[in-house]
Amino acid sequence: MRFLAYIILFSTYLSACSSTQPLVQTDSWMFQKFIRSDDYNPILEPDIQAHFTCPIRQKKVYWAAKNVFNPAAIVHDGRVWMLFRAQDDRGTSRIGLANSRDGFDFRKRPDPVLYPDVDALKNLEWNGGCEDPRVVSRKDGLFIMTYTAYDGNIAHLCIATSKDFVHWQKHGPVLTAKKYHKRWSKSGAIVCTRKGSRIVAKKINGKYRMYWGDSDLFMATSDDLIQWQPLEDKRGNLISVMGPRPGMFDSKLVEPGPFALLRKDGILLLYNGANSAIDGDKTLAPNGYAIGQALFSSSKPTQLIGRADHYLLSSERYFEKEGAVNNVCFLEGMVWFNDHWMLYYGAGDSRIGVAECWEN
Repeated sequence: MRFLAYIILFSTYLSACSSTQPLVQTDSWMFQKFIRSDDYNPILEPDIQAHFTCPIRQKKVYWAAKNVFNPAAIVHDGRVWMLFRAQDDRGTSRIGLANSRDGFDFRKRPDPVLYPDVDALKNLEWNGGCEDPRVVSRKDGLFIMTYTAYDGNIAHLCIATSKDFVHWQKHGPVLTAKKYHKRWSKSGAIVCTRKGSRIVAKKINGKYRMYWGDSDLFMATSDDLIQWQPLEDKRGNLISVMGPRPGMFDSKLVEPGPFALLRKDGILLLYNGANSAIDGDKTLAPNGYAIGQALFSSSKPTQLIGRADHYLLSSERYFEKEGAVNNVCFLEGMVWFNDHWMLYYGAGDSRIGVAECWEN
């Protein structure tokens, strides 16, 4: 009887393990390597000259003087357009705009394009600011930005739209229900497909999809990319689609990178993982950020079917190891440009770096 009990216990253990293991056992769906473009890095740094008149403070502000980091990127009219987070000397964040003909040398616009203003979202954005953009295209050409509104206490994932990257219409928080008004939310990665160099939002089972969150990952759906509904269980609780892994580079938290890319194997999501100081990867810095890869089912986007055990990038260069926050590689921008992929990432929460990959 004791032997039989051991057999049953062992079978139960194997069953539990198999239920949590990725179904895709090969690595054919993964990017194998991104190479830093060291001849150009860091490609964007703080700017002590750029200034504008803050509509709330009613004074000239050097809006990018402290830190420049966490960029989104998209290709349009043969150029890479970058939306980046910048902080002034008080730490208020605003989103700036730059463009490049070659993907490396960027020309910055002197004024920010999205920032706390005397508008309907002032209470959500002041004085923490507008943070961490991601950007994709809608089929009709409208640009959709997800960004974080931060009032200094609570972060709210928000939506903004534009036709020209300069003039943005704010649509407010993704989570609109009263029960979410004081809930921390950020980092929205919309499921897209690549059409040439265009990254276009794609409906799955009749809905647009977004992965979001910065602890576990959650999902929201939309009919138009502007109004969103979080995915909940029957009790009204958010459904986690992926969480941290003890002992690994993403043991503290997981957070979406840029858009999620619909490919033949499924939905590829590049994400940011933070390493726990308690039960993390001992070969990496405690609390450091590295870039990971996950694969979700294209027919059931909540189902995780593959996950890389090793990270794509972690902090190695001086500008990644030292900054406002040390040991950070934080990805939010990715483009298909000149027949290859280019990643744009925040480094040390202070600068911006680029890495390249020639895989399809």
